[in-house]
Formats: sequence, structure tokens, C-alpha cells
Amino acid sequence: MLKKLDKIRFRGHKRDEFLDLAESPNASDTECGDEIPVKIPRTSARDNEELRDPAGPGTIIMASGVQDFNRTESDRLNEIKGHLEIALLEKHFLQEELRKLREETNAEMLRQELEKERQRRLELEQKVNEVLKARTEEVPAAQQPAKPQTQANGTGNLDKRSHTVCSRLQKWFCDKFGEYVEDFRFQPEENTVETEEPLSARRLTENMRRLKRGAKPVTNFVKNLSALSDWYSIYTSAIAFIIYMNAVWHGWAIPMFLFLAILRLSLNYLIARGWRIQWSIVPEVSEPMEPPKEDLTVSEKFQLVLDVAQKAQNLFGKMADILEKIKNLFMWVQPEITQKLYITLWAAFIASCFLPYRIIGLAMGLYAGIKFFLIDFIFKRCPRLRAKYDTPYIIWTSLPTDPQLKERSNATVSRRLQTAASRSYVGSSAPTGISKDEDTSRFHTTKRGNFHEVFNLSENERPLAVCENGWRCCLINRDRKMPTDYIRNGVLYVTENYLCFESSKSGSSKRNKVIKLTDITDIQKYKVLSVLPGSGMGIAVSTPSTQKPLVFGAMVHRDEAFETIFNQYVKITSASSSSES
Repeated sequence: MLKKLDKIRFRGHKRDEFLDLAESPNASDTECGDEIPVKIPRTSARDNEELRDPAGPGTIIMASGVQDFNRTESDRLNEIKGHLEIALLEKHFLQEELRKLREETNAEMLRQELEKERQRRLELEQKVNEVLKARTEEVPAAQQPAKPQTQANGTGNLDKRSHTVCSRLQKWFCDKFGEYVEDFRFQPEENTVETEEPLSARRLTENMRRLKRGAKPVTNFVKNLSALSDWYSIYTSAIAFIIYMNAVWHGWAIPMFLFLAILRLSLNYLIARGWRIQWSIVPEVSEPMEPPKEDLTVSEKFQLVLDVAQKAQNLFGKMADILEKIKNLFMWVQPEITQKLYITLWAAFIASCFLPYRIIGLAMGLYAGIKFFLIDFIFKRCPRLRAKYDTPYIIWTSLPTDPQLKERSNATVSRRLQTAASRSYVGSSAPTGISKDEDTSRFHTTKRGNFHEVFNLSENERPLAVCENGWRCCLINRDRKMPTDYIRNGVLYVTENYLCFESSKSGSSKRNKVIKLTDITDIQKYKVLSVLPGSGMGIAVSTPSTQKPLVFGAMVHRDEAFETIFNQYVKITSASSSSES
């Protein structure tokens, strides 16, 4: 079967063309499918004469040899591409078989456990039956001498009835007691292996929609609470404030919340029965539902995975910030903040020891109502008052996370080193590899040393604030044929007038690249290989001195770098055109 697929794939893609990185033409995000001219090797005149001569010796052999020689490199690449597709199909089939085998092994484990439980049940039933038989044999043996006397007195029927009732009671008691004993029997924990579902774009979108629908009641409840606190509806907030304060004053706060919970369940029951009941302080906005797509392309699936990863990254980041702030609050990372919490806890402890619980509950309820309805409303409308007097908000915003603590420690260490260096080198020139910025009093350096010395520029040329540390990338110079000159790894910088690339390899400065922004004729976002999904991770820069554009590829922050270069290019060109006019 694989051989048949190989033949079909080779015949279907016999004329397809695969771009070589060294020979690929100018391509961008919009133009990635240009045709490639096929190079046909030249034959000598002698070979042509031999091919033209039909009566020459070895004509058939030479013709077949020339045909084999004329096989282009694209045909061989198509063959390799076919083999790769077959290998991918085999990998997919093997993964499916592996998943089926895992399911079968799990089923076998469940069957074995079920058989063990059946055997245990049969053994317990046998033991209970033996105990019941032994007790029934003992009871008639004890009552045998009394049978003739009871028959003589006419009371035999009553004894039989009492005997049957006692036996039934004993049987019922033994059955119930055996069930309770079996419930209290200790058993080893079962390690169940959860089967993981394979990654699917349809399943991923369905889970995202389920999560959004499940979180909708919670988000609506939070919106209504914030609307009450913001006095979105003045009458509703005033009524809620009066009812809450009255309930707290009379000690009915807990019954009020329980009554609200019962009322909410009652409304949900009526809604489930078909009633149309909908009440909300904030009017709901109906969002357009996108119809589920049956078939997604590779680029759409890749973009979907990226969107989900971005949402998960932001969600996990917020959760991590909250947990780290709570941890740092209790670990005395900032003593002046934790000291306030410490004093508050001591005051609450002393008050709980000497004051009755009714007064404590009344004070807490009144403070919560005034804080929620009045103080928060004033603080939200007056940010300056909030920044000065809102203690919980000040404490929470000033609490650092672990990355912020790390940055602060690195900043303090760098400041100490700079102060030590400035003290040791007072009255002398700046050390090698560091150039001082006269305007901002900052140092701009590269891995090789002073910035303007590395790129042979004037001292006024410094990296922009966006790219002080540069963007890591690789320079693809398609005019060169040597592998060492074709691709270079390094860092890209943008100054006010130049685009500078510093090679990561140690050696002469010839490996570095300096491009004047006014010499650039075209800037485009670039995708190195058209077969890859997405919009690519490169920037193509065209200059008059190069036949093919210079490509800065493998850039993680490609969009940020492109916007910075393009804006600076537009700024320089507009300034030069205005000066000329």
C-alpha cells in the first residue's frame, strides 16, 4: 500500500516545484508562490551529434543516459517530499493504534478488578449462608423436646409463628450487619489512568465556548455588584443600601443572604419551567455567535492554537501575580506593608476577646456596607483620594511579584557596580566598551564593546529606547553562496539614521552590517518558507547595493521591530524631503 501511495504521490507532484533557500526569489507575506525557472544542464556538441545520429552506435543507451541526467533537482525533491508524506501517514496510523492499545489495556484492568469483586461477593455469600444454616440447626435441636408438650396443650401454632418471626429477624439482622461490615472494609486505592484526548481544532473551539458559557453567570454577578457599587441605577443602589443597613442594624444580615439565595433558586426553577424572567442592573449585550467551522486549514488551526495559548498565558499570569503578592505579603518581603496587617490582626484579636460577637458583627457589617456603597464610589470618582487614603488598594498595588523583586535586585546590584566604577575612575576617561550618553547619562554598549566603535559610527548614534538590548535574529544574505556568509546569527539595532546588525561570532568587524535608512528602497514583512503556516518571522530590506533583499529572520518580536524600523524610515525620509524642498 505504501508503494502505491508513493507512486501516486510522485505522479501527482511530478511538476511541483520546491523553493530552495539559496535560490528562492523575493517573497513576502503576499507573494509566496512565484514560479521558479528550471535549470537545464547544457550538453556538448559531440553529445548532440551522437543523439541526432540515428545510426550511430549505442544510440539507445546514450539516449537513456541523457534522460537520466536531465532529471532535474525538483523531481528528486518531489520524491523526497512524497516519502515524507508517507512517513507522516505511517506516524498518524501508529499513533491511532497506540491509542487503541492503551484503551484496550485499560479495559483489561477493569475486567480483572470486576472479576475480583465478583469472587469476593461469592465468598461472602457462602459465609453468610453457612452461619444462617448453623443457627437454624441449633434452634430446632433446642426446641425438639418441647414439641409433644406443646401439641398436647394446643399451643404449637404459636411456637411455630414465633420461631419463623425470630428466624426472619435474625436473617434480616445478619444481612444488614454484613452489608455494613462490607462498607467499612479497607481496600487499596485504585490508580486510574485518565486517557488524554488527542489535539483537535474542533474540540478546542468547543471547550472554549463551554468555558465562556460556564463563566457567564459569574461574570454577570460581578458586573451587577460593580454596578451597585458605582450607583449605575440610583434607585436600585439606594434601595439596596437601605435594606442592607437595616438588616445589619437589626441582626438580620445572615437571614437576608439566605433569603436571597432561596429567591434565586426559586427564580431559576421558574426559568427552567419556561418562564421568561430576566433582571439585571447592567443591560446584557448580545454577542454574535460564530458558526462552527467544519474544516479548518493548517494556518487557521495554527492561529487558533496561538490565540488559546495567549489567553491561557494572560490568565495564568494574572493568577500567578495574585498568588505571589499574597505570599510576599505574609513573608515580610516589604516589612512596612506587612506591619499594617500585623497590627490589624492584633487589634481584631483583642476586640474578639473582650467585645461580644453581636457588636463585632454589627461593626463589620456597617463598615462593609459603607465601604461598598459609599467609600468605593468616592474613591473610584476621585483617583487622587484613592491613591492617598485607600489603604487596601495602596497595599495591594505596592505589593511586588517575584519578577519585580528580581528586577529590583538586579537594578540595585547594577547601581552599586556603577557607583563603584565611577568612584574608582574619577578624573579618567570612560572604560573600554562603554560610551556615556551626554543627554540621558546612560551607557549604551554591545557584546563587543562601545557601540559607535563596533559599527564605526559617530558618538551621537545610539540605539533607540525600544531596542536598547536589540532583537535577536539571523541575517540571510542571499547574494552570498558560502554557508558561513549566507546565514549569520546576531542582534539587530535601530538608531536614528542607521540599521545595525552585530554578528554573534567573534572575529573581524566585516561580519557586522550597517545599513543607512535613507538607502533603503523597500521594507516588507517576509516569510522564509511558504510551506510554513502563519505570516512568518522575518523582515526583508532592499537596498541598491544588493541584488536580492537582506532578510532578518527568526525574530520573535517581528511586528515590533518592523513598526520601529518603518516609522524611523518614514521619519528620516520625510525630514530629508522637507529639507530638500
